[in-house]
Amino acid sequence: MAEEVPNEFRPTNDSRERKPVSAQKENPIKSEESKPTFGQKWRNLQPTKAHLVWTFLIAVILTMIVGFNWGGWVSGTSSLKAGEAMAQTAVIDRLAPICVAQYDLDPDKAAKLVELNKQTTSYQRSQFVRDQGWATISGMEKPDPKVADACAKLIIQ
Repeated sequence: MAEEVPNEFRPTNDSRERKPVSAQKENPIKSEESKPTFGQKWRNLQPTKAHLVWTFLIAVILTMIVGFNWGGWVSGTSSLKAGEAMAQTAVIDRLAPICVAQYDLDPDKAAKLVELNKQTTSYQRSQFVRDQGWATISGMEKPDPKVADACAKLIIQ
């Protein structure tokens, strides 16, 4: 049974086939039910090798940034420098009391303490301690300036 097509004016040379028009047209806009949810999109995701390589590369870079900035990671060179600085500080901390002991053995230590206090800068105080020979530890040919500086600070205290 053919549906009836409404009569409409057509020119005589129009040979197009007449098609019935349905009463309800379909809405070209998809409804909310037909849209896939985020979970559905995630389940249907098919990663490619390129996605995996880029994801791995980004994860490595971010891990390195976080590790070196906030994780306490250090390179071999910086750890070597830090170790050498700590060793130097430890040696100075051990030698400064020996310097103070040599100051205590000096018979004119009271007069020299007054003269040491007159020195205005730490460089002058360190030079004064070196000139007195207190910072020259046995086995050393010349006094260590860092030991002299630490010794001057201990003597003044």
